[in-house]
Amino acid sequence: MVVISNYCFKPFLLLCFLIALPLPTCSQPKSGTAATPTQQRDGQHDFDFEFGAWKIQLKRLVKPLTSSTSWLEYSGTSVVRKVWDGKANLGELEVSGATGRIEGLSLRTYNPQSHQWHIGWVNSADGTMGPAMIGAFKNGRGEFFNQESFNGRAIFVRFIFSDITADAFHFEQAFSDDGGKTWEVNWVANFTRVKDLGR
Repeated sequence: MVVISNYCFKPFLLLCFLIALPLPTCSQPKSGTAATPTQQRDGQHDFDFEFGAWKIQLKRLVKPLTSSTSWLEYSGTSVVRKVWDGKANLGELEVSGATGRIEGLSLRTYNPQSHQWHIGWVNSADGTMGPAMIGAFKNGRGEFFNQESFNGRAIFVRFIFSDITADAFHFEQAFSDDGGKTWEVNWVANFTRVKDLGR
């Protein structure tokens, strides 16, 4: 975001005002036809599809952004609970595989002013919440982005929720180290709804 000092901004506003003054020969809009801003879609219930219990099949790229083609596979469960009547939710993920176990906690909160969701993620291995992923759903697909440090470099991170039905959905995480020109998927999960996880 570019910040303009008040000193520079006031003359600039005056110049814009003078340029915008209507000339006598210009036609004016008719009374009562002023344009109204486009109303943004209210997405505060976009994560409602995920409330409940799920089985997960997950695979994770061993060494992202190194041209690695080696993946690790996990399976487990996820439970997502409604908070604030759906304007937030809390998800618990537990998966395990041949190389170990992953326990994660996600907190998703909705901002009604920006019409965007913020997704925070905590891995039990360090107990630290990373930078929030920010984004929204459009036409049944959720896209969320942030910028993080990975191996000492600033990269972009992307989450995608897709193929959403009442009983299944698909999730991918991808990294970009070239400013978003190309993306490498490094985390792929398929979720299938279950009625009872015995928890």
